[in-house]
Amino acid sequence: MNKPVLPVSSLSLKLPKADRSIETYRLAASPAFPSRLEGTLNRVAFSAAHVVSDSMADVDPWLNAAVDWDRTIAFREHVWDLGLGVAEAMDTAQRGMGLDWPTSLELIQRSVRAAKARGHALVFSGAGTDHLAVEDAKSLDDVIRAYEEQIAAVEKAGGRIILMASRALAKIGRKPDDYAKVYDRVLSQVAEPVIIHWLGDMFDPALRNYWGTSNLDEAMDVAVEVINTNASKVDGVKVSLLDEQREIDMRRRLDKDVKMYTGDDFNYAELIAGDAQGFSHALLGIFDAIAPAASYALSRLAAGDAAGFHDVLGPTVPLSRHIFKAPTRFYKTGIVFMAYLNGHQDHFNMVGGQESTRSTLHLAELFRLADKAGLLANPELATRRMKDVLATRGIES
Repeated sequence: MNKPVLPVSSLSLKLPKADRSIETYRLAASPAFPSRLEGTLNRVAFSAAHVVSDSMADVDPWLNAAVDWDRTIAFREHVWDLGLGVAEAMDTAQRGMGLDWPTSLELIQRSVRAAKARGHALVFSGAGTDHLAVEDAKSLDDVIRAYEEQIAAVEKAGGRIILMASRALAKIGRKPDDYAKVYDRVLSQVAEPVIIHWLGDMFDPALRNYWGTSNLDEAMDVAVEVINTNASKVDGVKVSLLDEQREIDMRRRLDKDVKMYTGDDFNYAELIAGDAQGFSHALLGIFDAIAPAASYALSRLAAGDAAGFHDVLGPTVPLSRHIFKAPTRFYKTGIVFMAYLNGHQDHFNMVGGQESTRSTLHLAELFRLADKAGLLANPELATRRMKDVLATRGIES
């Protein structure tokens, strides 16, 4: 069967190819997705939203974080308009790679206030131990106190908790019982059920051997035991292992009242659609970049149009796999580049200077894939901005 031929627009630009040649790329005539939710959703879906750096601040980007608060909150308004929740101050906010805890807390406070002003739009916020330097963590009690400090601060702000994985615990925790002790203690104190985030070492190498073992099957056993033992304190678990079958296996083992939030930016379409035995909700970094398409696809799924859901979301998967390709920890660059192309910010600067982590070829392929998925909201603007970035990298249009 021949693949359908996409209609072509009048826009074109020169893009580099892997063989070092330059091609004239002509854009497709992309569909326009609604800017607000149309219909309802039958999945809970969070976007792990990025922050917009302040490009006019006189700071050293590798050393100090400067945030454009107005644009950052405006992006959250965009996400909420689409019916999605915001997973605040997590990895796509450059946390652990430029965004420190004091700035993260201010971000959380501002986001929670903005959500309440809208009539309690959905926002959960990351609480971890990142203000505790790994080398200063000497005991499990140090890790527990660090978690308690951040949880108390988020709850004081009126926020709900995403319990982030801890680099300090990964260093000190030698066996599964160490993890059980920390999570049992911390979860016993939370005011409302939390989302637990299991972040794989492909996202953060410092989290290798999380749950006290290098064997993922054994780690799964430990995580499931901890979660199910504390089910009344757990809203759900976000799994970021980029392993579709492992997520499905875990989903089927969870307490019936605990949600699975997919963090699989490679296989999210199938995992959200689910099967006869269940489905995953979503808490995804890629939903930052594809929020309009995600919202529309999820509304089609809720309306019983599974084919429409896959028709919209399926073409976004190649883009997501490209953005999240190894080294996966640099995926934030592609997320922010999409925000720049789509007019959510006026520059391609990032907290921590992370705009430099991906190559010109990577950004060029991102542009092609975004265009093919219909994700360039304003193709004229996106084309002009892509040309500007290429010019700074020695490729003139």
